[in-house]
Amino acid sequence: MTFPLRRSRLAAAAFLALTGLAAQAQTEPPAPAAPTSPAPIIEPAAPVVTPAASGGADKSPAQPSAMTAELFYEVLMGELTARSGDPGAGYGLVLDAARRSRDSKLFQRAVEIALQSRSGDAALAAARAWKESVPDSREARRFELQILIALNRIGETVEPLRAEVAATPQVERPFLMAVIARNYGRATDKKLAASVVEQALAEDLKSPATGGAAWGTVGRLRLAAGDTAGALDAAIKGQELDPSSDGPALLALELMDPSQPLAEPIVKRYLSGPKAQPEMRMAYARVLVEGRRYAEATAELAALTAARPELPEPWLLLGSLQVQARQDAAADASLRRYMSLASSQRDPDAQERGLTQAYLLMAQLSERKKDFAGADSWLARIDNTDDLVVAQVRRAALLARQGKLPQARELVRSLPDRTADEKKQKFLAEVQLLRDAKQYQAAFDMLAQASVAAPADTDLIYDQAMVAEKLNRLDEMERLLRRLIELKPDNQNAYNALGYSFADRKVRLEEARTLIQKAVQLAPDDPFIADSLGWVEYRLGNTGEAMRILEDAYKRRPDPEIGAHLGEVLWATGQRDRAMTIWKEASLADADNETLQETLKRLRVKL
Repeated sequence: MTFPLRRSRLAAAAFLALTGLAAQAQTEPPAPAAPTSPAPIIEPAAPVVTPAASGGADKSPAQPSAMTAELFYEVLMGELTARSGDPGAGYGLVLDAARRSRDSKLFQRAVEIALQSRSGDAALAAARAWKESVPDSREARRFELQILIALNRIGETVEPLRAEVAATPQVERPFLMAVIARNYGRATDKKLAASVVEQALAEDLKSPATGGAAWGTVGRLRLAAGDTAGALDAAIKGQELDPSSDGPALLALELMDPSQPLAEPIVKRYLSGPKAQPEMRMAYARVLVEGRRYAEATAELAALTAARPELPEPWLLLGSLQVQARQDAAADASLRRYMSLASSQRDPDAQERGLTQAYLLMAQLSERKKDFAGADSWLARIDNTDDLVVAQVRRAALLARQGKLPQARELVRSLPDRTADEKKQKFLAEVQLLRDAKQYQAAFDMLAQASVAAPADTDLIYDQAMVAEKLNRLDEMERLLRRLIELKPDNQNAYNALGYSFADRKVRLEEARTLIQKAVQLAPDDPFIADSLGWVEYRLGNTGEAMRILEDAYKRRPDPEIGAHLGEVLWATGQRDRAMTIWKEASLADADNETLQETLKRLRVKL
């Protein structure tokens, strides 16, 4: 199974956030590698802070140096030779000095010279000589692991990895597991990497203290190898050993999909525990939003903001969902809470992006109240270059709503168009202004002219078809949508628009159902496409099936258009009180919705 890229990024974001917490649990950050060497595959453990290291007097006796004049000369010649263009000879001199002195710094320098000359085998030989001369050196073992993985000699890493794990204190194991998953995930043979790590972690996989993190690591590598079933099995086993471990839950979060029904219960069980991290609940909420499960996402965010009201990000996502659900008062409160907390975000870029989103949402709330001055004042706060175009387009829409269409179009035309994409976005924004102002012929003419220059642009074709429908040029709309389907057979919107048009006009209903069912296959979680399917079933006389589909669609997305259709089916089946309730809810959300107004007028209903 292939997972959506966005899902993987969400899970990865949560993974990095939680492993970051594990890293912070150490008293000091890992010691950095030498500037000219690659970062170790297995990061060094935190150094022990001694009184001397913390500023006290060093009580340990001075140790005599092993560097004799002869060794010093050999090292000097090795460095000069390596830098003068003969790294092989320089490597040999430094490695010989390292063997004679058993000095770890010299061994590391020999490894670095080999790596700089792109000789992986020589680097591995130096690391192994280092380990042989200084058997208790964890740095030697770490460099050996690093080089073996870089050389893709994964099968040889079982024993050094097992030894590294055994030498790592249990308190540091979760961080170590995250590093193993990250670095073995780079291997070419991912199936072998998963098998090798499982062998090396054999003891940890049995222990309740480490089993959760260990199985999470193995599962992540299995998933990278395409073994979805094996990854799910690892998540289940890991949680059985340690229900509070982040690893299995993070893995299950990445596996969440309608075809993997056993993954989500793992996430929920973790979140029900007392040690659940807020980053995990936030990531779960985002996955729910991605799956259009808005009510559940809202519930998770409400729980998170109640438990951790000082965290800014959950307030922003909760506010955006409340805006979408037209819970305007609650949205206003959530967004203002976010803005008051935004300064506590550590990442300045995330803070800027978050504030921009909050300002846009607050402008939307003001616009709904027809407070155009208030909406404009929120948009005026946006000053970052990346989002300035979005803000200006919104300001143009505000001008158009106040009857100032020429000024609105001029504002859009004045925006920069440094790239072809920016030029296209400007064009589509101006077309949208005309559509919102019901100047459909002008919009159609603009789109038709642009399509001559770009006849295969599917965005232009779709928009032109939708404007043709408004002009009642239905044959032209059908021609354009069929052209779009020919160019892009996986465009669910084209199938849905054409099928809905037939259903709404009560023509070619069987074909309409076939088209909409294709759209459902392409976008099974889209409530608007489900609404179209429910509507065509109603037109076909399948009232019970229509009711079931529309009820589910309205539950997932209480949109006024879906509410208009559901209300009509309820009205037709005699459930008039409930129909009135649904229509009133829809009217409160958007009293100007065209479908709702047409339905009420046709049925001669007054709210």
